[in-house]
Amino acid sequence: MKGKNKNANIFGLLKSEYARKLFLRYLPKYLLGIVCLGVIDYLQTTIPLYIGEIIDGLKTGTVNLNNIWDILILIIICTVVIIIGRIAWRLFIFGSARNIERDIRNDIFSHLENLSSDFYSKHKTGEIMAYITNDINAVRQSMGQAFLMIIDVVFLCVFTIFNMVANINVSLTILAVIPLIFIALTTFLLGPHIYERFSKKQAAFADMSDFVQENLSGMNVVKSFTQENNEIKAFEKINQNYFSKNIHLVKLRAAIQPIMRAIAGLSLAIAVGYGGYIALDGAISVGEFAAFIQYLGMLVWPMMAIGMAINIVTMGSAALARIDKILKEPCEITDENADENITNIDGNIKIDDLNFSYNNTTNDVLKGIKFEVKEGETLGIVGRTGTGKTTLVNLLMRLYNADENKIFIGEHEISTIPLKVLRSNIGYVPQDNFMFSMSVEDNVKLADIDMNHEDVINACKAACVHENIVGFADGYDTLVGERGVTLSGGQKQRISIARALIKNPKILVLDDSVSAVDTDTEEQILNYIKTNRKNKTNIIIAHRISTLMHADKIIVIDEGEIIEAGTHDELVDIGGLYNSLYQKQLLNSDMEEGV
Repeated sequence: MKGKNKNANIFGLLKSEYARKLFLRYLPKYLLGIVCLGVIDYLQTTIPLYIGEIIDGLKTGTVNLNNIWDILILIIICTVVIIIGRIAWRLFIFGSARNIERDIRNDIFSHLENLSSDFYSKHKTGEIMAYITNDINAVRQSMGQAFLMIIDVVFLCVFTIFNMVANINVSLTILAVIPLIFIALTTFLLGPHIYERFSKKQAAFADMSDFVQENLSGMNVVKSFTQENNEIKAFEKINQNYFSKNIHLVKLRAAIQPIMRAIAGLSLAIAVGYGGYIALDGAISVGEFAAFIQYLGMLVWPMMAIGMAINIVTMGSAALARIDKILKEPCEITDENADENITNIDGNIKIDDLNFSYNNTTNDVLKGIKFEVKEGETLGIVGRTGTGKTTLVNLLMRLYNADENKIFIGEHEISTIPLKVLRSNIGYVPQDNFMFSMSVEDNVKLADIDMNHEDVINACKAACVHENIVGFADGYDTLVGERGVTLSGGQKQRISIARALIKNPKILVLDDSVSAVDTDTEEQILNYIKTNRKNKTNIIIAHRISTLMHADKIIVIDEGEIIEAGTHDELVDIGGLYNSLYQKQLLNSDMEEGV
C-alpha cells in the first residue's frame, strides 16, 4: 500500500490544481516552445537521410559534386534553423518556468503574510525558508527541464521511428528499439524511491536552515555563554544528516546512468550486428545502415530523457506537495465577517467575559476577562510574568481570534471591523521591539513610508530618542542591522515607541515598552502620552508600578483572571497582589537610594 501511494505521487505535479493553474497562465508561451521544438526535432531527423543519400550516391556513382553541395546547403540551412529554434524554445519554455518560479515564491510569501501567529508558533523560520528556496527550485525544473524532455521525447521518438520504419527496415527497428524501452521502465520503477529520498533530503535541508538561522540570530547569546564549540558540534551533526540524505539520493540516481548506458549499448550492438547482416545481404543499403545507426543514437537520448524526466518530476512532485501544504494552511484571521462600511473606529473598548486558549491546548490562558475603557482613558495592566497580559492585547489586534461578541471597539464587535481599519488605528509597541534591517527613519515610518521627515523627528523627540539618533554617524539614515543589532535595548524600545506614536492612533498599546529605559526617560515619555493623547485611549502593560500609577484604571491579572481593578490608590488600599508588588518595588527603590 505504501509503494502504491508513492507511485501515484510520481506525477502528482501534473495532478496538482495549483500547478495546472500556473501552467495554464503561461500556456501560450509553452505552445510556442512546443512548436519550435517540433520543428527542430523534425529537421534533426531529416539530416541522417541526407547523409545516407550522399553515402549511397558515392557508392553507386549517381551523385556529383554539385549534388553534394546542394545537400550540404540543405544540411546547413537545417542547422541554422535548429540553432535559432533552440534559442527560441529556451526563451519560451525555460522562461515560463522561471516565471512560474517567481509566481510561486510571490504566492507563498503573500500567503505567509496572512497566516496567523499560531502558524509561526508551529513552524520554524528555517523550515519555511526551505520551501521558498530548494522546493521552488525543484518545481521550476519540473516545469522547465522535465517538460522539455517529455515533449522532446515524443517528437524525436515519433519522427525517428517513423523514418526508421518507413525509409529503412521494420524488423531492424523493432529489434533495436525493444531494449531501449527498458531504460524508461527502470527509471519508472525507481521513481518512488527517488520521491521518498528527495522528501527526506528536503526535510534535512529545512532542519539545517532553521539551525543556522536561529544560531546566527542568537549569536550574542552563544558567545556570552561560550557555547561556540558546542554549537559547531551540533551543526556538524545536522550537516552530516543533510549530507547523508543527499548521498542516499545521489547513489540511487547515479545507479540509473550505468543501467541506461548498458541498455543503450545492447541496442547499438543489436543494430550493428543485425543491421550489418541485412546490409551485406542487400536488404538495406550502406547509406541506409549508416542513417539507421544515427537514428538509433537519436533514440538513446529520448529513452534516457524519459528516466531523467521521471526523476525530475518525482522530485518536483515531492517539493510541490510540501508547497501545497503551506498554501493550504488556512488563514484564520480574515475579513470574512467584516463590515466594509466601517472605515473608522473610536477608542472605546469593551471586553465581556472573555475566555481564550491557544490551539491544541485545553487550559484557558484568559478566564472571564471583563472590563471597559472609555475613549481618552489610560488603562494600566499589571501581573506576574506569563499571566496572559500580552495575549489580551494580541486579541485586541486580532493576531488571534476571540470568541464572538466578547470584544467590542466602539459599537462594533471586533470581527466586523476590517483588519486594515482595526490595525491602522492601533499603535502597538511589542515586548521584543523588532527592528527591520533598514534605516532608523524607515523603521519609524513603517506604517507609512511617505511620512515626512519632520513627523519622524517629532515622533522620536516624543519617544526621547532624537538625541541618540542625531549622535549616530549617519543620523536618521543609520542602518540598524539585522533585528536592530547596532542599537541598545533602550534605543530599540524608544524607536518602537516612536514608530507607534507617529501613527497618532486612536488606541496606543505599550507592552512592557519602557522597561529598558531609565526612570527619568520613562517619566518624559509618559508625560508626553498624558499631555498629547488626552482624547485617545492608551493601554500600558508594565511590571513597574511607577509606570502605571497615574493610569485612570488599573487591572491586575493573575493566572489569566482579573483579580483586582481600580485606581492606584484604591488597589494599594485593598492590600492584595498589586499592593504587594508595589511595596516590594518601593523597598527595592529605597535600598538602591541607600546604596
